[in-house]
Amino acid sequence: MTQVVEDWFTQRGWSPFPFQREVWDAYARGESGLIHAATGTGKTYAAWLGPVREALQELADGAPTPRGKAPMRVLWITPLRALAADTERALREPVDALGLPWSIESRTGDTKAAVRARQRHRLPTALVTTPESLTLLLCRPDHAALFADLRCVIVDEWHELLSSKRGAQTELALARLRAVRPGLRTWGLSATLGNVAIARDTLLGVSNTGAPAGRLVQGLVPKEVAVESLVPETMDTFPWAGHLNVKLLPQVIARLEGAGSAIVFTNTRSQCELWFQSICTARPDWFEHTAIHHGSLDVKVRRSVEDGLRSGRFRIVVSTSSLDLGVDFSPVDLVMQVGSPKGVARLLQRAGRSGHSPGRVSRIVCVPTNALELVEVSAARDAMRAMAIESRDPLDRPLDLLVQHLVTLALGGGFTRESALAELRSTRAYAQLTPAELDWAIDFATRGGDTLRAYPEYARIVETDGVFLISNAQAARRHVLNIGTIVSDAAISVRYLTGGRIGTVEESFVARLTPGDVFLFSGKALEFVRVRDLVAWVRKAKSKVRAIPRWAGARMPLSTELASAVRATLEAARNGRFDTPELQAIRPLLELQAERSVIPRPEELLIERCETREGHHLFVYPFEGRLVHEGLSALFAYRIAQLAPITFSFACNDYGFELLSPERAPLEEALEAGLLSPDHLLHDITQSLNAAELARRQFREIARVAGLIFGGYPGQQKSMKQVQASSGLLFDVFTKFDPDNLLLHQAQREVLERQLEASRIGRVLERLHVSAVRLVDVDRPTPLCFPLLVDRTRQKLTTEKLADRVRRMTMQAEKRAPRGRITVLDGRRT
Repeated sequence: MTQVVEDWFTQRGWSPFPFQREVWDAYARGESGLIHAATGTGKTYAAWLGPVREALQELADGAPTPRGKAPMRVLWITPLRALAADTERALREPVDALGLPWSIESRTGDTKAAVRARQRHRLPTALVTTPESLTLLLCRPDHAALFADLRCVIVDEWHELLSSKRGAQTELALARLRAVRPGLRTWGLSATLGNVAIARDTLLGVSNTGAPAGRLVQGLVPKEVAVESLVPETMDTFPWAGHLNVKLLPQVIARLEGAGSAIVFTNTRSQCELWFQSICTARPDWFEHTAIHHGSLDVKVRRSVEDGLRSGRFRIVVSTSSLDLGVDFSPVDLVMQVGSPKGVARLLQRAGRSGHSPGRVSRIVCVPTNALELVEVSAARDAMRAMAIESRDPLDRPLDLLVQHLVTLALGGGFTRESALAELRSTRAYAQLTPAELDWAIDFATRGGDTLRAYPEYARIVETDGVFLISNAQAARRHVLNIGTIVSDAAISVRYLTGGRIGTVEESFVARLTPGDVFLFSGKALEFVRVRDLVAWVRKAKSKVRAIPRWAGARMPLSTELASAVRATLEAARNGRFDTPELQAIRPLLELQAERSVIPRPEELLIERCETREGHHLFVYPFEGRLVHEGLSALFAYRIAQLAPITFSFACNDYGFELLSPERAPLEEALEAGLLSPDHLLHDITQSLNAAELARRQFREIARVAGLIFGGYPGQQKSMKQVQASSGLLFDVFTKFDPDNLLLHQAQREVLERQLEASRIGRVLERLHVSAVRLVDVDRPTPLCFPLLVDRTRQKLTTEKLADRVRRMTMQAEKRAPRGRITVLDGRRT
């Protein structure tokens, strides 16, 4: 049936690429694997047409034609339910054209109740679903019969799932399906990923021999990508504006005028709301053809925008990452990136939305929100050309998810200890699971462990003749409603008083509002009326005074790869090479930095010391990203305070951090005592922060995933305060009476790795420990330290407007100042 598929390609004016044929042939031989290719180069049809060709060949060989639609054969897993409708449409096109008697449907949280009810009795031939919805299907006692004809599982955007609990959840679901259907073929689709071999091995699991096996198919890599920047007409030598700055709006408008269609990507939902409103305010005549798209908007709103972009009704869409994955639409003429991309992979992914087809050049225009972001854009371009793409590491044994999965197995027909251990060890996430850890998890799901055994609600499964089954109907229902690993601030639905749902915001934002407050959401000014039963009731506002919701996860730090590229870019500038448009534009700023202080080499650590009326400042520049700097600033403060009692206040950004103290810090003595040493890191970083309080907060997520906290029945969800109080109580009980509880240990691990990036901090300290330390005493702020000063000022309560305050700070900083006194503390001079 190869020719039939080739003819379909020809009819569309296409010709299959060699990597697509390679996947089709591998699938026909029963192989599994990972397809790694740039966005817009044909990965979808590379994976999909293997099963299609197989079905066409079976019909040609005389296989009986099923009555009605064929039974389920293909499962397509997507990371975002917003992608399901577009994926379903893309899969249906060749099936309909080739006359296959297949049904194709989706099943996500957005699927209509009538469709889900029909799917309870019969699944479609191809089902597009999410990891959570697949896990719900595995809860059915008849799931083995449900998937009896399953031939293939395809995991889309695997790089998005890989390093998260949702990725581990997908691994567990695949292991269950392989147990039900031995020989099941698995294919993954991934773009813009550094560690592709690990990604493949994680997807395919561990074979009986202990060695991962499968094919790695490289597509059309690299795809040509052109990166351009908008450069301000006048450059601030003391940049301070944060990521919500719209100073370049006139230049953005000018570029949008010349484009037939465009996507303006932003890094955060707050930024998305602001730029949409700013564009519409500047050009009200564009309003009917401009739309906003992010994950907190109602699904109907998102689909309307996607359909409008596809049909041409919307010419401009301002979006977050909700549009930089697999949503299918014609390539746009122009892609813009507001702010630094913060990662090389993200820049490539978003650029791929222009020229989103094989052979075309993808172009992206970056819009810096402050002057220093020009350095990041130049560095990202260099890293992209060098293919220095970020890696994503899979998780290792998240035990909260293990407890949840055991309850799923119990509800889905039951399990034995031996079968569960073998199945779990077939995944990369739990390949090193010990029998003792499994026994602990089973005991925890059976009776709540030693601490909670007196409370019946924690006895979710029971053992009968060696088989573990769900204990009762209530436990089953609570588990089904609690499935998943996405835990965040409670979502508050936003609705008009007159009817109609707009989307969701987080409870912490709504808690700060009082009736009459106006905020910006979905591109509209809304007046807050009241909140009741997790619904924020609003009306359209006439006032222009507004706040912008802030969603959790808005801080996007530099990746390791981009941070390294930034240091290399600054080294080029230090050597007088300003050979990109971005570096040419920022040359006066960098030359002023070199005049007052120094531009550090990649193997150096620059520390600037300054005394002002506020106190004594230390500005430290590792250039490693905000999260690393938050951990390092606390670590430095702790280690310095071991030499002399001293109190610090902090400020951090992607380039460095500030320590401010009332008296001069004994920096030289601290360096001699091992300030930069990677030794005793775990102890020191735990002591430097309120690790217990951080672990308490992290435990909320773990307790929810493990099923210790029930979020409530539909329409009766618990508030964020109730959930936090419940998890805090459990945390205290375990800490006091069960200190060896494995979930407590997991909370501590996750705080160190996910919130503080302790492993990365350790690698940074190893680099800094062998670096030359250049201490520069300055009497005026330098361009590098100025943003840190402003960030801390921004947090203060003051009656002054921030812009006025910064203007005075800038005037003071611009006064002529001599170069600071430079000390090389380790004896190496350059």
